Amino acid sequence: MILNRRSLIKAGGAMLAAPLILRTGAARAQSVVTLKLHHFLPPASNVHQRLLTPWAKTLEEQSKGALKVDIFPAMQLGGKPPQLYDQAANGVVDIVWTLPGNTPGRFPSTEVFELPFVAAKEATVNAQACQEYGQTHVLKETGDTQLLCFWAHDHGLIHTNREVKSSADLAGLKLRNPTRLAGEALAALGATPVGMPVPQVPEALAQRAIDGCVIPWEVVPSIKVNELTKFHTEIPGSPTLYTATFFLAMNKGKYEALPADLKAALDANSGMTFAKKAGEMWDSVGAEVRAAIEASGSGSISAISEDEKAKWVAATKPVHDKWIEAMKAKDLDGKALIEAAHGLVQKYSNA
Repeated sequence: MILNRRSLIKAGGAMLAAPLILRTGAARAQSVVTLKLHHFLPPASNVHQRLLTPWAKTLEEQSKGALKVDIFPAMQLGGKPPQLYDQAANGVVDIVWTLPGNTPGRFPSTEVFELPFVAAKEATVNAQACQEYGQTHVLKETGDTQLLCFWAHDHGLIHTNREVKSSADLAGLKLRNPTRLAGEALAALGATPVGMPVPQVPEALAQRAIDGCVIPWEVVPSIKVNELTKFHTEIPGSPTLYTATFFLAMNKGKYEALPADLKAALDANSGMTFAKKAGEMWDSVGAEVRAAIEASGSGSISAISEDEKAKWVAATKPVHDKWIEAMKAKDLDGKALIEAAHGLVQKYSNA
């Protein structure tokens, strides 16, 4: 085979270009950062479908594909829900969505929003109030992670197989409570609180291990509470009986190692931006779920009276007093924290 000078030049150029193309491709592939996000609810849950998945998509789009988030629901990466925060802190996963209430007493400043009759009825109010509060009071308790957002859902309801119109109707009922303080509030009202992670609720209801549960509307269909209970009792207006708070927490080393542009993209979609989206999701989905159950006629939706609510507020006041006293041992001014929470709830209620 005879090669002329032009063929040799072309061949040589191709040989030189090939490593460059390979190097460029390798560099582009290496520049993609993929983060693992772990949480406890099933993939059909609204949080997974309508909050976390869109958030991951936004990060990928804004980073032009350089930042990806792979989401693992239903504890697919192992462990139990109370272990999620430590999974992020220890680098087992990169990001977690979890409840600080899963580890009672570990994050005392967060508990103020879980006290009875502190939180608002609307998630948009609670989420923003928590996020602003967290910047002052919670970051010092979460220094072993990068706290991307601290927020809370909307009003919690009581779901049972017995109608509840007053605290007398709660007497003897075993109710799943989401947090320690919600449990203390239920006990003050005469119920028997049973603490358990939300994924365990369906089986506990089916086995009659509990008589009902306290969760917001948003969670109801994902754990089939609408099929396992008949009565759904709301507490009118604001403040409401309880809310639960959440962390979106990231491994600190992983966060600090991000390139500046990817860190900026993450920051721009965390904090108050994420809190607002979370609040909007809970409020909109909650309204949808409530309307669907009402339209189906599969359950009875009612609310206690305002007079009865006033009795509940008075009955649960000792929960506040006990918490304030407990905070002294942690060098925290519980009364001041409650006042701060009330002020922020009022601020975002009027926004």
